[in-house]
Amino acid sequence: MKPLLLLDDALYGYNLGDTHPMGADRVRLAVELADYFGILSHFDLEVPPAPTRALLEMVHSPAYIDALLAGEPSLEHGIGVEDNPVVTPVMESIGAHIVSATVAAAEEVWSGRRKRAVNISGGLHHAFPDRMSGFCMYNDAAIAIRSLLNKGAQRVAYIDVDAHHGDGVEQEFWDDPRVLTISIHESGLYLFPGTGFAHDIGGPSALGTAVNIALDRDTSDEEWLRCVHSLIPQILKVCRPEIIISQHGADPHRDDPLADLRLSVDALYRAYSSIGRWADRYASGRWVALGGGGYHRDSVARIWVALMAAVAGIPFEPTAPMPHNWSRRVGAPCSVTWGDPGAAFLVNALSLDQIMHSGASAAMKATSKAVFPYWGLQPYG
Repeated sequence: MKPLLLLDDALYGYNLGDTHPMGADRVRLAVELADYFGILSHFDLEVPPAPTRALLEMVHSPAYIDALLAGEPSLEHGIGVEDNPVVTPVMESIGAHIVSATVAAAEEVWSGRRKRAVNISGGLHHAFPDRMSGFCMYNDAAIAIRSLLNKGAQRVAYIDVDAHHGDGVEQEFWDDPRVLTISIHESGLYLFPGTGFAHDIGGPSALGTAVNIALDRDTSDEEWLRCVHSLIPQILKVCRPEIIISQHGADPHRDDPLADLRLSVDALYRAYSSIGRWADRYASGRWVALGGGGYHRDSVARIWVALMAAVAGIPFEPTAPMPHNWSRRVGAPCSVTWGDPGAAFLVNALSLDQIMHSGASAAMKATSKAVFPYWGLQPYG
């Protein structure tokens, strides 16, 4: 069966201002580019159901929802500060639609009607139950996971590859042994939200279920792929989740202005394909993929199209030319190919053994020593 892609005009509109990094058209540009490459035809496209307040209250407090609907500053709830400006009731409605899309994707996969589903407007992983944080209003991933737990799920794996630590989702399930959260991100020593270190491993009832891979600035493709492939599948093999929900912020890319990692579209596609294989191998094929951060319009679109290709099982073509008017559409100089020049070897030539040849990095050692023993695994180094 075809995977599901949730699309609706409302999902295009999450926009915190013309001068804000979380500006307009991030999702729309990715959808346009996916159409250009012929990828949308590999999905069934559906409009998400209307959101309800009860859905939001699975995670968020009534007082916080009321504060968003009021459209006024509320420092108590993180609304009206530089990162998180006041939102209008219209914007609140868009945020709620993003939640309903992610929940619909998760429930469609959980039911068995689909094996895979995507909501690239989702992945707003920094929002807390009573506070807007890191440009994120409602935590759609956390609400989707909560909805699955309410339906009887016992083992949910959440994998977050955004450049920023997936703090909101982790905290929501910090002491819940049913939810495994894995976040690979730039270290909180350098980057918002300043959390997510290797020793952060979950609450007393769920030790080892919070997995944090904190990376140095300027981490390269090979180093990042080595961490992804040396840590994540080993834990999934033991955990055997019933479903994988993954967040795919595009800000690890080398062009992103708000992070310091040095990844290519090509490396990210390789990791996305691996997550798909791990879902097939360890999670009965159930995979829900979300968007997330990313603030360089060109790379965000190319990365999310690579994500859609990975979900649909379509080969990535790094040398495929971009649309002739792409630079004008993006409003800035941009790549002339889908992939990044000089990085294609990661997809086309470099084997996993070659990626892993340099041995265990400091991040691999720190994370494996912190959490592997709880899964009966031998740490690196």
